[in-house]
Amino acid sequence: MISNSAEETFEFARHFAERLERPAVILLSGDLGAGKTVFAKGIAAAMGIDPREVTSPTFTLVNTHRVGGRTLHHVDLYRLNSVSSSDLGLEEMFDEPGAVTIVEWAERLADAPSGSIRVKIDYLSDSQRGIDIERWSALST
Repeated sequence: MISNSAEETFEFARHFAERLERPAVILLSGDLGAGKTVFAKGIAAAMGIDPREVTSPTFTLVNTHRVGGRTLHHVDLYRLNSVSSSDLGLEEMFDEPGAVTIVEWAERLADAPSGSIRVKIDYLSDSQRGIDIERWSALST
């Protein structure tokens, strides 16, 4: 999908989230300023969470939003090099019934759960972003 504005990215994410089966883990990757947090705001809006409350949790690593029985965990791994989900205690969030967990800078997560949805946002120009979505499966070793 090609997005021509932050508003299009937001709306695309909102429609995408309306069809999510929960619990869901969304692995966001892309360069700084590509639109990962805008995508997260669109997901929040679909869940009935005020998107203005969704900011990048760079310093706290995780922000949790709860509204009307719906839970959104927003994780930002920007300041970390590589980390396992057990180091941060993310497994409980990943498995929480009905919850959506968004992980920004997901390429820094060493062990994302199988069944996660990978969303890669590529910077194409000042106004355009390429958005690629695929289901991620862990490979057993």
